[in-house]
Amino acid sequence: MSEVTGISLISIGAGRMASAIINGLLKNGRYTPQQVMCTCGDDPSGPDLAARTGIHFSSDVGPFIAQASTLLLACKPQQLNTLPESYRQLTEGKLVVSILAGVPLRRLQKVFPQARNIVRTMPNTPGQIGAGVTAYSSLQALIDSDQQSIEAILGALGVFVAVDENELDAVTALSGSGPAYCFAFVEAMRDAGIAMGLSAETASMLAAETLYGSALLLKQSDQSPQALREAVTSPGGTTAAALDVLQQRDFSGLIQSALEAARDRSLELGAQN
Repeated sequence: MSEVTGISLISIGAGRMASAIINGLLKNGRYTPQQVMCTCGDDPSGPDLAARTGIHFSSDVGPFIAQASTLLLACKPQQLNTLPESYRQLTEGKLVVSILAGVPLRRLQKVFPQARNIVRTMPNTPGQIGAGVTAYSSLQALIDSDQQSIEAILGALGVFVAVDENELDAVTALSGSGPAYCFAFVEAMRDAGIAMGLSAETASMLAAETLYGSALLLKQSDQSPQALREAVTSPGGTTAAALDVLQQRDFSGLIQSALEAARDRSLELGAQN
């Protein structure tokens, strides 16, 4: 492995999100497999990713960091404290991109004080299939080449948007945790369907496909969510009856309270890092 040259991107971590990024970057031709290297903890994710994609794997990427332009932090947040001290020097002049949840830029800067720039991102799990949304914030203004790198990396997961770092806790609550709310809603619809006499298979299919189709329609339509909702809701009809129940239970207020709880927890976790 010591004779490997031409490494441009090193991923510290090889889990699902790192795999999605690397697969996307290889697919769109941003990098060749020979330009990418990954490492991982005490698990087979790194060797498995290398075997699937043809990228390099090393249990110690330290000797190769000097070659790379970009370091992708995709390990578990708590593993940040276990990275070798040598990385502080080795990442001098490199672009560091973090997908670590709840780890603020100030903390990343302490670990990589000589990086040319650091970008904190908040992706979500649909990024695993290229249908995610990621918000990002950089320590300082991105130069053109780094902006292109960020767009390529995050574009591998789906769509992306730049925000101020102080907005990332709200982003975490909305889109970062958002897939779980959607899955919970589908679960509830499925269970309600079963309770009304549908088979589990039919109820599951109807609930999942309804969410999928509605999301696709919303994305492709030039109408607002409110307009699309009103188009389905005939006065005095079945949809109106259901929405009346949600309104009586303060559905919007409940969602807002849930997101605020997630945001507050994100703030708490960030303060601990």
